[in-house]
Amino acid sequence: MLGGLIAGYEPYVALAFVLLTFAGFLFERLPPEVVAAAGAALFVIFGLVPTTDVLQVFSNPAPLTIAAMFILTGALVRTGVLEWLVGGIMDRAGGRPWMAILLLMAGAGLIAGFVNNTPVVLILIPVAIRIAGSFGIASTRLLIPVSYITILGGTLTLIGTSTNLLVDGVARTRGLEPFSIFEITPVGLVTFGTGVLMLALFGRLLLPDRKGEEAHSVEIEDNLEFMSEIAISEEAALAGRPLGEIATFKRPGLRILGIKRNSTILRSDLSEQQIENGDRLIVAATTSELLTLRDTAGLRVGQLRTGRPPEDPVVVEAVVGPQRSVIGQRIAQLSLGSRFGIQVLGIHRHKHLPGKDLGTALLRPADRLLIEGPAIGVDRMAEQGVLASVNRTSGRAFRPSKAPIALIALAAVVGLAAFGIMDISILSMLAVVAILVLRCIDSDEAWRTLDGGILVLIFAMLIVGLGLEKSGAIELVVGAFAPTLSTLPPVLLLIAVYMLTSLLTEIISSNAVAVIMTPIVITLAQQVGVDPRPLVVAVMFASSASFATPIGYQTNTLVYAAGNYRFSDFLKVGIPMNLVVGPATCAAIYFWYGL
Repeated sequence: MLGGLIAGYEPYVALAFVLLTFAGFLFERLPPEVVAAAGAALFVIFGLVPTTDVLQVFSNPAPLTIAAMFILTGALVRTGVLEWLVGGIMDRAGGRPWMAILLLMAGAGLIAGFVNNTPVVLILIPVAIRIAGSFGIASTRLLIPVSYITILGGTLTLIGTSTNLLVDGVARTRGLEPFSIFEITPVGLVTFGTGVLMLALFGRLLLPDRKGEEAHSVEIEDNLEFMSEIAISEEAALAGRPLGEIATFKRPGLRILGIKRNSTILRSDLSEQQIENGDRLIVAATTSELLTLRDTAGLRVGQLRTGRPPEDPVVVEAVVGPQRSVIGQRIAQLSLGSRFGIQVLGIHRHKHLPGKDLGTALLRPADRLLIEGPAIGVDRMAEQGVLASVNRTSGRAFRPSKAPIALIALAAVVGLAAFGIMDISILSMLAVVAILVLRCIDSDEAWRTLDGGILVLIFAMLIVGLGLEKSGAIELVVGAFAPTLSTLPPVLLLIAVYMLTSLLTEIISSNAVAVIMTPIVITLAQQVGVDPRPLVVAVMFASSASFATPIGYQTNTLVYAAGNYRFSDFLKVGIPMNLVVGPATCAAIYFWYGL
């Protein structure tokens, strides 16, 4: 298009566009995916990437594999597998804080080795906060380690992070043999072990201890906690059993606040209380947990229903508006059942419990009600303005009966890829087809699990990386540094690549760094006469090693918000982590690959 304007200067213009894109990442005036798309557009407009090559970028298997792994992780969430694993960790910990923390971190690292770590951290944030509250520990002591452990866990396998898959995809296009799923595991074990040991020995000294500053869970719509009540009938066959021994009520998305027995509410020693038929448990739970309990035989969630239940009920969330006729009324006084056939399943109030139980909670503006009833009743209620902003809830009941299918699908991807039966990109897409056909997750939920921003960023940066190659910019950079770097021993070259990649990852997107650095180090290795594979592995690990800032990696950003951390908290812990984990990783790469 405008290629004639830069004729003869293509490599320099390409480098200028990359620096401009990196500056956009650094200043954060626009979302990263928008900055990356703008950078890619410049490469296309100025003819640095031919349009035919732009279309070839979309055939790269890495983004497709990443998208498939997002959906597989979503299926594990939808079937309750991740919740079940976390619940098992909490159950085995008992009343021992050290055991709870140990199992939490071990579980986080293991799970993150095989599924996307962002939903893992979202699930573990409220669990870590609950552990901290139960044992009198500041949540600031646990949330940063949760993020770091999932980052370290992601280095254990090729599918642990999107960055690993992306580096593999870019390296394939440059002629390298594909990485097997467990090829990097020996190095990952060293990285993981070193990071865990660092946190265990020095975390107490480096992590902030702010018990007075309340942490809060990141309020994702599906994870809002609603206060509700669960009536236990004879059909449940729970009478005579201590509450603390009933697995149904020990899930991480559910907190027992009290037991309403006749006109008395029991608040102390709840785990030792023996259940009686007719008891009503006062709970705080996520939408998915409440809907799952609603479908459990012998349990009735929410207000006591009057009249016959509707044949095709819908579940919606409604926000309490500023009307005087509603504000200050108790939920029981609204008479939603007799007026509209509506049953209130729960109430959410930002950072506060709305009352001692569901029926006596006094409504305030902006309270959110989870309600169930016939569609016509919901429409009438919205039309009359009883409640504002009535919307279908995005939360859904878990599908525990489908959990084995989801686990088998993930195990098949890992196992068949490990033995080289089929390429992991094909396996992951076949697994997605299987879980959709077998209804582990609905199609609309599957598409919601896809992080569109990450996929746009990846495709855009692949175009930028291709532009650097086509324009000759990579050869220009490598040619400038190759004479100096060729005199370095291989181990120092490895360390230099790792340090530069790690430094860039702290300030801009890890995926963007991976796409830019991978072709550069491959060309560099070829020019200085060393095997490019260990240098590519260094890029793979360093792109994930974002410890010193809350902006380089998404899990850091999540706990940064949830734990009320300061930017300096990450510097205080993350810089020592980088100084310890980096050399250990480089040493492991050096000896494992015999550089």
